Amino acid sequence: MTQREQDSGSGADRSGSDLGRRAALRREQLGLTRAHVAARVAASPGYLRYVEEGAAEPGIGFLLRLAGALDTTVDELVGGTTELPAGFGAAAAHPEVLVLSPAECREKLSTHGVGRVAVTVDDAPAVFPVNYTVAGELVAYRTDPEAGPAAAAGHEVALEVDHLDDAFSQGWSVLVVGPANAVTDSHEARRLADHAHTGPWVGDGRELWIAIRPTRITGRRIRVMGTHASPEART
Repeated sequence: MTQREQDSGSGADRSGSDLGRRAALRREQLGLTRAHVAARVAASPGYLRYVEEGAAEPGIGFLLRLAGALDTTVDELVGGTTELPAGFGAAAAHPEVLVLSPAECREKLSTHGVGRVAVTVDDAPAVFPVNYTVAGELVAYRTDPEAGPAAAAGHEVALEVDHLDDAFSQGWSVLVVGPANAVTDSHEARRLADHAHTGPWVGDGRELWIAIRPTRITGRRIRVMGTHASPEART
């Protein structure tokens, strides 16, 4: 690893503690180098690297300084809010609501992630989380033929993807609307499987691909000025 990589933390081994992984992820989200954060918390870059990649157990004083440097909270760093729903933070004083262009929406969707698909099951609305992948014009996910998300096949459906930043009380959401169909062509199913970055989090045995061909993609973003994450390059 080069000195520049050591300073920035790029290419870091994420085999350390949960605290370290959260701290490193937060630092990278803010676009800060390890040296920059170390200076803020009055520690050496080497110790910060140990916190991020090793099994360090820093005291509350260091954790408070680290949380301040990363514009977050100690609870967030140590996982105290892991089981809480997203959006638990207080609303910001002067938020700005922006409408995302279709291109920006596709950028937010990126190549894969977790979204929620809205379908009708037994004549009642239902929403299911799914691991989706973007393959060209399609947004697709795998499921079991008997599972709820399979009910999307043959219908117009909506899939929503979002990201919430509790520390800054800001975030974005993207809504994909379009016809969904079961993928019956084996070559197309294999192409989607090869393109997927991960299998369904709920486990194996879900081999039915549901592909949505978007006819409408819309999105909004809540931005709070005066934070490290506000500039467009860091969202």
